[in-house]
Amino acid sequence: MSGIKSWRRTVGCQVKAWAESRVQWKADMARYKAQQKAARKGGHVPEHPGPPPTGFALVPWLLMGMGSFSNLLQGKTPNPWVGGLGLFAFNSLYIYVAFRAFHKEAREATSTRVALVLMGLVTTGLALGYGGNWLLFFPLLGLATGAIVRGPWLGRTGIALAAFAGAVSAFRDGGDAVNIAYGTFLSTMVTAAILSLSEAVRDLRAAREELARRAVEQERLRFSRDLHDLLGHTLSVIVVKSEAARRLADRDLAAALTQIGDIESVGRQALTEIREAVTGYREGSLATELARARSALSAASVEPVVRQSGTPLAPQTEALLGWVVREAVTNVVRHSDATRCEITVGSDAEQARLTVTDNGTGKAVTRPAEGIGGTGLKGLTERLAAAGGSLKAGPSPRGGFTVTAELPVEPTELAPVGAATAPKAS
Repeated sequence: MSGIKSWRRTVGCQVKAWAESRVQWKADMARYKAQQKAARKGGHVPEHPGPPPTGFALVPWLLMGMGSFSNLLQGKTPNPWVGGLGLFAFNSLYIYVAFRAFHKEAREATSTRVALVLMGLVTTGLALGYGGNWLLFFPLLGLATGAIVRGPWLGRTGIALAAFAGAVSAFRDGGDAVNIAYGTFLSTMVTAAILSLSEAVRDLRAAREELARRAVEQERLRFSRDLHDLLGHTLSVIVVKSEAARRLADRDLAAALTQIGDIESVGRQALTEIREAVTGYREGSLATELARARSALSAASVEPVVRQSGTPLAPQTEALLGWVVREAVTNVVRHSDATRCEITVGSDAEQARLTVTDNGTGKAVTRPAEGIGGTGLKGLTERLAAAGGSLKAGPSPRGGFTVTAELPVEPTELAPVGAATAPKAS
């Protein structure tokens, strides 16, 4: 009675496993169809070769056991009830293993390995008990083994299984041992190779899609940073010079026209820089940014003091420091109410350092800390960190606000600020 209950529990477990495999297959098919529909809707040709593989790809090989089933029906098998139960157990275990072979977590689960071992015991028992067509279950066992066992143990497992199948065949029937051993080894290795290759191709495709998605995100981040830094500085300069032109218009028309000419020049330069930012070839020069900083600070009635010392810098380092000068000076002009701004650039054999200090009210500390990622000093901090540097900003002990940037003379990795840079400043 206990044996019947155990058999019923076994059958129930197999039915449950088949139901779970069916649900997983339906989920995979639904996901595949959704991907295909989204690709067609977006105007792209789907690259996927077909639906994801499942255990249904391995089930037809059970037809190799039709000879044994035929022997049962024709009464050529002694103890047919034992043979029938053995055939049912083998088929159940095979289907269970086959449907778990295409999901890494299920494939590496202990229950799957136990089912494979039980399958080997059933195969050995049937082969020793009946021989003949029943020996063909060894190649099926090899197929299931190749679907489950991957990695460095595959070769040793395939050889050991083939040798065992050949030994059992030789002990039972003698003549067909070589063919059984060869068929077992071939089914093991070929199945493992095909399934491993298919899995590798799908993993590579998924990795390529992830890289493409990240590249798009990086480009969007670069574009938002460039637009913020370009437009924030340029518009601030235009506003300051427009106010200066308005104040000078009544008493000094020539000076007002000079400011208007500067506004025109800044606007044209801004158009060029925006085109470069859109195409990803934003050019920058520390010397150019320092010259613009002097002009913007002077127009805002802020005394500029610029000091440079040390060794020449690499173009990438100059480009990054140029962005820091642009952002820091923009904040000084817009928020600091300062009358003096000092910009100091120094370098030695290993490190470059930039400091921008003003004597204002310190209001600039509130504005750069706000906003979302990729803008202002927060975006510059990310850029410098990607190049192995750092950025610090905060109120000065003597009043005002200080921005300090430090970079290796030769950055190890450049943040996505553009593909080209300007020549070194002298």
